[in-house]
Amino acid sequence: MKILTGLISSLTLLSLNVAGLSQVQAQTPGFKFQTDTATFFGNGCPNGTAQLVLNGDTASVSFSAFEAKASPSKVVSASCNLRFPLNVPSGFNVQPISVRYLGFADVPTGGSADLRVEILFQGGSVATINNPNQTFPAGFSDTWSKNIDVIANTINACRNPVSSVFGINSTLTARGRGIPANQETQIRINTIDTTIGPVLFQIKFAFNPC
Repeated sequence: MKILTGLISSLTLLSLNVAGLSQVQAQTPGFKFQTDTATFFGNGCPNGTAQLVLNGDTASVSFSAFEAKASPSKVVSASCNLRFPLNVPSGFNVQPISVRYLGFADVPTGGSADLRVEILFQGGSVATINNPNQTFPAGFSDTWSKNIDVIANTINACRNPVSSVFGINSTLTARGRGIPANQETQIRINTIDTTIGPVLFQIKFAFNPC
């Protein structure tokens, strides 16, 4: 059986539904993630399906499922957006350095599927060294993986504490127009096996004492 699963739009945190947060306060010497809330929104991660786990220098996002499936003549999109605050104490420079995720796509003749991921930090989109997005053409049926290196400005909290927001917007689109009857275009983000359990996104940070 083939099943399918993908991060954020606007830095506004108002009127958003909190799906859940599991927090581990652990860290680089002298530094702690200081956050008690994470916000998830989008039709791909309804209430209760997403969690954020903070562990050491890594923020991990888990979902029960994130996928899009399209039957013949249909186009189906699923989105899930994440926001969480970073409150950096004085004495540190902090920046995100990578985002990791992987998945699966199955595209019959006539169909296509898209993965779109936007990474946000300090009020805007950040550049990446490699492409966070991908289009899957007709005939593609395989797993895929992304380990995205992020080019982001550093939070400079050497003298004073700094508050910021990190976010990911992700959208999966499956197109079934023109595919044979009784087939289905599918795309999903799969879980990564980690020491804290299965997660869909891993965001790694660099914490450097000043």
